[in-house]
Amino acid sequence: MSRPSPDAGLVPVPAKLSRSSGTFTLDEATAIRATPGAEPAAALLRTLLAPATGLPLPLAPDGRVVLVLETGLTGLGAEGYGLTISGETVLLRAAGAAGLRHGVQTLRQLLPVAALGSEPVRGVRWTLPGVEITDVPRYAWRGAMLDVARHFQPVSFLRRFTDLLALHKLNVLHLHLTDDQGWRMPVAAYPRLTEAAGVPYGGAYSRTELRGLVAHAAERGVTVVPEIEMPGHARAALAAYPHLGNFPGRRLEVWQGRGVCDTVLGVTDEALDFCRTVLDEVMDVFPSPYVHVGGDECPTTEWHRSPDALWRVAEAGLDGPDALHGWFMERVGNHLAARGRQPLGWTETGRDLPASFAALAWRDADHGRTAACRGQPVIMAPHRSTYLDYPQSEDPGEPPGQPGDAVDLHAVYATEPAPAHWEPAAAARVLGTQAQLWTEYVSTAAHAEYLAFPRLCALADTAWSGGRDWPGFQARLHHHRTRLDALGVPSRPSAILRPERTTR
Repeated sequence: MSRPSPDAGLVPVPAKLSRSSGTFTLDEATAIRATPGAEPAAALLRTLLAPATGLPLPLAPDGRVVLVLETGLTGLGAEGYGLTISGETVLLRAAGAAGLRHGVQTLRQLLPVAALGSEPVRGVRWTLPGVEITDVPRYAWRGAMLDVARHFQPVSFLRRFTDLLALHKLNVLHLHLTDDQGWRMPVAAYPRLTEAAGVPYGGAYSRTELRGLVAHAAERGVTVVPEIEMPGHARAALAAYPHLGNFPGRRLEVWQGRGVCDTVLGVTDEALDFCRTVLDEVMDVFPSPYVHVGGDECPTTEWHRSPDALWRVAEAGLDGPDALHGWFMERVGNHLAARGRQPLGWTETGRDLPASFAALAWRDADHGRTAACRGQPVIMAPHRSTYLDYPQSEDPGEPPGQPGDAVDLHAVYATEPAPAHWEPAAAARVLGTQAQLWTEYVSTAAHAEYLAFPRLCALADTAWSGGRDWPGFQARLHHHRTRLDALGVPSRPSAILRPERTTR
């Protein structure tokens, strides 16, 4: 497998890249020729380059930038692409629309860094180097989770964050919409979810905003995967509708603490109907094949004391209150599966989710192996290499974060979604990997970007290319940092608005 020379600085690194003579310059006369089905990629290229370059890049039958959608290119898979740049033409070919979109992002990185800016730039020759690239991703799931429940972020930031993911060929934005500290998605049948539970630490999104985000992401090849936490991490919902809990007469506030809250949903028919109604609304807004329903950190203390929960144990013939977790998850999972969606949840052991679920392994890589050996699709997210709320270094100047050792750039780069000692059948069930940005300590968009990059660059390289060339990645990142600078991504703690310490 050939590697690009360091001055190319492409992140993630292509599977194959070779240099050729000549350069191609985009100018006012440059037009795009798009074969049937390639028009959306042409529109994306035009949209992304217009702010800085001002180039019109119209469609024309004799355009010298040629975008070809050719389903017969089976060797490139659903997301691969081929790119040839010479002095005469730019030829981008793919078997699917996703591949063309990834090729567009490579073209952006090959242009002068100024092309990434949001304001017009004068006096720059928009020149592309002569290259031959064949590129296919290693994993289909290359994602980042953003927690907007603990601290709300406006939809404008979610769009910008999506753009940054797409630039790095990351294709999943996992949106953590609810937790103990907030509920950010409106549900028509339960208006108090956002009226009461959406107020602390920010606000809530409208359906229009969320649908607009989904469309914006889809144009860039990013799928927005929604997460509604249940049956634990549900204190905000219970503050809005206490009767859905285990002690209906109790009145609660949205939680102000960190860690694990022991207030969980009840297991009554009414509580299950609530979950189904919420998920129906989620599926109406988010077309993602996957819907995440949490499932982790669910203390069973209340179920041991609740008359309704104890009745449910007897009625369902369960071994005890602890078994209500699997009983609950199976029912919400069945509701999603019956509507053509794949239920997804956090696994804490590899055995705690129903067999119909895809599993996100976060505590330990071996839990992912356990789930995969059970036949479940697995996404690897081990916290010691993918949790970006941990500080990036031990430097005392780092902003406050999750207590514990730093998760540095090398740790993220070394993430191995399918370790070599795994059984081949288990390794084959790994969909990919993703990073997590929890926001208990993160109240501003600038702080979130500072924590995300360049660590997401490392994850992108690992998920797309294999993550086996640390010196090469460092060399490429040296140049890629200039792209992040052009995009205004903070590179130093002094460049972010430090969040106020809360009492949570």
